[in-house]
Amino acid sequence: MIDPNSRDRSTSVQDLRDLVEQFVAERNWHSFHNPKNLAMSLGIETGELMEHFQWLTLDEAAEVQHDAAKKHDVGEELADCLAYVLAIANTMEIDLSSTLAKKMIRNAEKYPAPRG
Repeated sequence: MIDPNSRDRSTSVQDLRDLVEQFVAERNWHSFHNPKNLAMSLGIETGELMEHFQWLTLDEAAEVQHDAAKKHDVGEELADCLAYVLAIANTMEIDLSSTLAKKMIRNAEKYPAPRG
């Protein structure tokens, strides 16, 4: 089990994947964890994340990070989103690190950084 006080620098993607897998296995939820259901659940959670910023101006939205309670709530929704991303990766056996690295290369080709 990951220490709830651990930091991003010391926790691997595999540690996070294992944490989600353990949670799912302990509840016998594998029958519900198919790509369709998980993608829909991710969409629902991203909607809940967006609710924290709905109707705020850009300045008000930027201030959310300075309000401890609001920042906590946003973090909870972000964690839910991440859990579903990891569950999808687990279910579909997608290596997130290599997939993200390759995608960022494609993004850099598509959206080159301005030359200064």
